[in-house]
Amino acid sequence: MTEENLTWEERKREWLEISMIDEAQFDADWKLQGERQSEVPQPGDMAPDFELDLLDRGRKRTGDIVRLAALRGKPVALMFGSYT
Repeated sequence: MTEENLTWEERKREWLEISMIDEAQFDADWKLQGERQSEVPQPGDMAPDFELDLLDRGRKRTGDIVRLAALRGKPVALMFGSYT
């Protein structure tokens, strides 16, 4: 059976089999995640303002900071990834 064909309960059971938490903790974490999702911007929403340190070509901090709001009206690409 592929993952797309699993029910929510089947997915939960499979996850709990490999997890170090019990079902009560899983349910509490899932509830918290659901509550946090209500704060996530949706497609078409204005992106929340934030600031980032600028890096040089060697990926060292320059001491300069850029704010998203300072780039309003200009094309901006945000790339998210994991280094794990």
